[in-house]
Amino acid sequence: MHTQTLALVAALASCALANTDNNKVYKYVVTFSIDGMHGSDVEKYIALRPGSTIASLISTAYEYTDCYTSAPSDSFPGVAAFVSGASPRTTGIWYDDVYDRSFWSPYSTTKTNCSGPPGAEVAYDESKDYDSTEVWSGGINPANLPQSMIGGKCTWTYPHQRIRVNTIYEVVHASGKQTAYTDKHPAYDMVRGPSGKGLSVGYFPEIQAFDTTNVTQIIGYDQMHVDAWLAWIAGTELVNSEVQEALTGIPTLFGGNFQAVSVGQKSYGYLAGSLDFTPELLGAFDFVDSSIGKVVAALKAKGVYDDTLIMVASKHGQAPIDPKLYGKISQHIFQTDVGVPVDFITTDDIALIFLKDQGQLDQAVDNLNGLRNTLKISDIISGERLVYEGYGDPTKDPAVPDIIVAPEMGIIYTTSTSKIAEHGGISQNDRVVACFASATNLKHTVFDHQVHTTQFAPTILQALGLDPNALKGAVAEGTRILDGF
Repeated sequence: MHTQTLALVAALASCALANTDNNKVYKYVVTFSIDGMHGSDVEKYIALRPGSTIASLISTAYEYTDCYTSAPSDSFPGVAAFVSGASPRTTGIWYDDVYDRSFWSPYSTTKTNCSGPPGAEVAYDESKDYDSTEVWSGGINPANLPQSMIGGKCTWTYPHQRIRVNTIYEVVHASGKQTAYTDKHPAYDMVRGPSGKGLSVGYFPEIQAFDTTNVTQIIGYDQMHVDAWLAWIAGTELVNSEVQEALTGIPTLFGGNFQAVSVGQKSYGYLAGSLDFTPELLGAFDFVDSSIGKVVAALKAKGVYDDTLIMVASKHGQAPIDPKLYGKISQHIFQTDVGVPVDFITTDDIALIFLKDQGQLDQAVDNLNGLRNTLKISDIISGERLVYEGYGDPTKDPAVPDIIVAPEMGIIYTTSTSKIAEHGGISQNDRVVACFASATNLKHTVFDHQVHTTQFAPTILQALGLDPNALKGAVAEGTRILDGF
C-alpha cells in the first residue's frame, strides 16, 4: 500500500538546511549501500550477530530507523538521490531502463543523427557495455548510448550527462580533493555528475557477467568492490580502473555498493511465518559485515579511523519481506490492457506508463481502474496527483511518466521464474532502508521520525567542511541535513 507520499518531501522544501549539532569536520567519508537492506534488517542482524562490525558501527552512530529511499526505488534513482540530494523530478533519473520524450534511440554508426520525432527508450544498464557477458569489455560503448540535444548539438548521451544536477563527487573533487566510487555497471558513470569530472577513480566491473541468481557468485563479484576499497585506502588503484588522476593517498570521499544481500532476497528471501533470514540470506549479510570489517581494519591500520565518517544508506529495499505475499503477473498484460496506445512501460513491482497520446490519460486510467483485481493494483497515480505528490508534471517534463501503477504488496509484474522479490516500487518494503552514520566521536542516537536518503548528500558535504548549498538539486528541493549534524 502506498501509505507514504512525496508530499512529505515537498513539505520539507520550505525548511532551511538544519543547524548542526556534531560540528566535527572529518578528513574522510566512506559510503556503503547494502542494496536490499531494510531498516528492519539492521536490528534483526545485530540480534543474531551482537559481535558484528555492523553492531560495532551502530554503537557509535546516528541511526535513522524510518529512512526512505527514492520513489521509484530502482537502483539508478536510488544512487542519484544519495549523491545529489534530490528526487527524480529534479535529477531526471527515474529508472535505469525507462522512456524520455526528448531522447532518440542509439545508432550503430559513428555519426549521431537525432532524426525524426523525439521519444525513445533510455537505458543505462548492462546494455551500454561493449559486451555485458564480460566483466571487463572496455566500459561504455558510445554506439550503445541514447542520443539527445546538448548545447544545440545531437550527441550520444553518457549517464553523467543524463543527471540534471551536480553530485557530491563533483563538489568534493572541485574543492581539490580526491574521490573514488565502485558499482555494478559502467553506467554508474552517472555519479561523476554533468561535468563528467567528479571521480578521480571509477571502478565498474559488470555484474551481468556473473549468475545474478547465485549468492555465492555474487559474493565473488562483491569481493571486487571490497578489493577496490582496500586498494584506495592504500592509495592505489586496481587494474581496469577508470583513472582521471592517480591517487596520491586515501580519497577524501569514496564508496560503492554490495549486491549479495539483494540477490539473497530475490533468490531465497525470508522464512515464512517468522520472517527470519534464510541461511543463504544470512550468509550474504555475514559476508557484507566481514567485508566492512576489513575496510574498518584498514582505516585503523592507516591511523585515520578517528577522522572518518562511515555512512550507510541502502539504494533500495526489496518487496515482499513476507514470502506469503509474493505473487507474479506478466508485465506484457499492460501492453494490451491499458486500452490506449503506449510508447513505453517500465515494470518491476511498479509500472511506469508513458502514453503515446497524453490526451488519452483519462481513458487509460479508467481502463486500469477496471482491472484493479486482475492486475492486483493498490494505487494509480496520475494527473494532478503526480504534481502534488512531488513526482513532477509529465506535460512539462519529458522524463516524467504519465501514470504510476503501484501493485499490492508482494506483486511483481514479471515473467521471471527465479525471483521471489523485487525492488523499484514505492511500497514500504521497497523504500524503508538501512540508514546510519558512524564515527568514533558519536554517541548512539536513534532518530525515529521520517528522513530521506536525499539528506545524506548535503550531510556528507557538511561533514567534510564543504558547503551543502553547493548541491543544486538539494537547494532546489530544500533538502535538509540529517539530524545530529
